[in-house]
This record gives sequence, C-alpha cells and structure tokens, in this order.
Amino acid sequence: MDSRKLTGAWGEATAAAYLRKHRYTIVDCNYTSRLGEIDLIATNRRYLVFVEVKLRADDSHGAAREFVTPDKQRKIKQTAMLYLSTHDTQLQPRFDVIEIYAPDGMQTKRPKIKHWSDAF
Repeated sequence: MDSRKLTGAWGEATAAAYLRKHRYTIVDCNYTSRLGEIDLIATNRRYLVFVEVKLRADDSHGAAREFVTPDKQRKIKQTAMLYLSTHDTQLQPRFDVIEIYAPDGMQTKRPKIKHWSDAF
C-alpha cells in the first residue's frame, strides 16, 4: 500500500475512533459502488450518517471541508442512495464531514478533529 493510502486509512481510522467515542456505531468503512465511495457509515440513535473524512496537515490552503466539492457531494449522495436501496433503516440519513489536521502525518500525537454534522 502506498503512503498516501496508508495515511488516508489512518485518517479514516482516527475519524472512526472519534465517532465511537461520541456514541456512534460504525456500520461500514470504505463503502464502494460504481457511483463512488463513502469513507464511513455510522449510526446513532436518530441518524444513519454518511461521513466524508478529510485529512490535511494544516488549513493553510483552506479548511479541509472546502475540498468536499459540489461534485464530490453529488457522488456521495448518489452512492448513499444506492446504499439505502439495499440496506433498510428507520433512521434519518445525514451527511457529515470530519476534518482531521495532522501536521506530523501519522506521527501526530493529538490530531485536531472537527466534526461538521449535516454538512451538506
């Protein structure tokens, strides 16, 4: 696995740990379809949450969430619709973004995490 994929996997694992700590249950990781990919799918008591994880060293080039472009949002929504067509749920769907700032990459001791609920 190349270092970018390893770093991305670390970011997604960090986001999953953050969600678990905040009483979410991780349902799926890296859900992939012909339409796109969703980094994490999680539940809490009210929502089925489709999570896009954005990892950056810092915000000098803009907030990480700004890189979830309208085109990326459309792909995530289409992929979520496909997921919902094959997974019954009574929970309300929601789209979140988790920003992780890790200046030292995977060596960062305390990455800064920002969770944007209902981001788009």
